[in-house]
Amino acid sequence: MSEKEKKNQIEDVDNIDDDEVIVVMKDEDGNELYFAEEMRLLVNDDEYALLVPTVSDEEAAEHAHGDEECECDDDDAAFFAKIVKDENGEEEYIEPNDEEFKAVCAAYDELVDDEDSQE
Repeated sequence: MSEKEKKNQIEDVDNIDDDEVIVVMKDEDGNELYFAEEMRLLVNDDEYALLVPTVSDEEAAEHAHGDEECECDDDDAAFFAKIVKDENGEEEYIEPNDEEFKAVCAAYDELVDDEDSQE
């Protein structure tokens, strides 16, 4: 395996203890949004998380529409965030730049394709 291939090697670094990691972010209005860390990927020595929106049972019940047409915001989709350390060594989730985003999407697609081919 070449050095370049090693550098681009994908590693799924899910949490060892299998505890669900919940990430709390604030939107532009100061509302707290909750995301579950679905998985982590290591791409080119940088770590990324796939964050999926979560809702409490209470929020899910409030969201029930029945036969009404949903006017929900589509901004609640899963997304990739780059994981960096702040000055205190704590993990922070930031938006990847365009090049990083393309690389992590390609790595994720490769991982999914590999899993599909094993089934």
